[in-house]
Amino acid sequence: MSDTAFCYHCSVHHAMAEMRQIVTKGGKRWRCIKSIEAARAGLEARNAFGQRMTEINKAETQSRQSRMVNPELDAHNRSGGR
Repeated sequence: MSDTAFCYHCSVHHAMAEMRQIVTKGGKRWRCIKSIEAARAGLEARNAFGQRMTEINKAETQSRQSRMVNPELDAHNRSGGR
């Protein structure tokens, strides 16, 4: 079994120690402790957490897209510029 699980709430893989299984209408799903705690906080804290996760996900997507568009630059960067 994998050492990570996909959090359906923030769409990120986390270590199993950071996850809890939650029962939803659709069945059991994994959710990270950070997102559970953020949901228990007030509206402002929930919105701030959601905004941070959105920014992280956008940055990862842009990085992935950049590597796909310019694979020669990605290979150059991974080789240390050699």
